[in-house]
Amino acid sequence: MSLELIAQNKSFAGWHKQYRHVSRTLGCDMRFAIFLPPQANDGPVPVVYWLSGLTCSDENFMQKAGAHQLAAELGLAIVAPDTSPRGSDGLDNAGNPIADDDSYDLGQGAGFYVDATQPPWNDHYHMYSYVVSELPQLIASHFPVSDKKALMGHSMGGHGAITIGLKNAQHYTSVSAFSPISNPMNCPWGEKAFSHYLGNNRDDWKAYDSCELMSAIEDASGYPPLWVDQGLADNFLTEQLKPEALQRAAEKVNYPLTLQQHDGYDHSYYFIASFIAQQLRFHAQYLR
Repeated sequence: MSLELIAQNKSFAGWHKQYRHVSRTLGCDMRFAIFLPPQANDGPVPVVYWLSGLTCSDENFMQKAGAHQLAAELGLAIVAPDTSPRGSDGLDNAGNPIADDDSYDLGQGAGFYVDATQPPWNDHYHMYSYVVSELPQLIASHFPVSDKKALMGHSMGGHGAITIGLKNAQHYTSVSAFSPISNPMNCPWGEKAFSHYLGNNRDDWKAYDSCELMSAIEDASGYPPLWVDQGLADNFLTEQLKPEALQRAAEKVNYPLTLQQHDGYDHSYYFIASFIAQQLRFHAQYLR
C-alpha cells in the first residue's frame, strides 16, 4: 500500500504529515494526517487515533486542537483520518461518483463510522472497517509505531471512538471523547444517518449505538477505560448528545467511565483545545 505525501510541517521537534492513499476498503482515494513525536526517531511509539465530527476532515484536529506539544512530550503519535469517503473530486477509483447528499449530516463528511448496508451508500461508506482494520495496518507498515493504540473523537467521532472501542476492546488500551453522540438511535442526527446507511430495521442500529453496546456487556473488566468531556453550554447537548444515557448504561454494567461536565463550554474546538491535555495524559498512562 503506497502513500503519497501531500504536505509536512515540523512541529515541536516532531513532524505533522498529510498523506493520500488508495483505500481498498472504501474503493477510493483517502487522506489522513499523522503527527510523529521526536521519540519516533529512536524507535516505535504508541498511537492515538482521532475521529472527527460532522463536516470535518483530517485537518480540523491537527490545526485547531493544540495537541502537538504535549504529544511530543509524551511520545505519542496521533493519526487523524477523514470522516468519510470522498475520493478525488468526488469520484471513486473507477471514475464513478461517490454517493453524497446536500445536507451536512449525511454523505460526504458524515460517514458516522459505520459499514453501510443500503444502496447507494454501501458501495463506499465502510468507515468502520477502514478505521478498525485498513488504516491501522497502513500506519503500522509505514511508520515507527508500536502495537499500543488508543481512540479519541469528537461529536460524531466521539460516537465512532466509543462504539469501535466497545466492539474491539482487545485492540485499544483506552478510549476518550469530547461531546459524543452517545445514543444515536434516539437523536435526530443518528436516526437520519442510520436509516439511510443501515436501513429501517432499528435492531440493526444497535450494533453502532454506544448505549446499546454498553448495556449488553456482561463483564466490563476486560474493556478499555472511557473518559468523556462534555460542555454544558453545548447547543446540541439535550437533543443530540445525551450524555446522561451513556452514564446510565455505564452504571448499569459498572463500566469504567469518567464523565466530566464543564460549565460554559460549547461544542467547538475551543472546548477541545481547553481539555486536550487532560485526555492525552489519560491515554498516556495506559499506552505506556
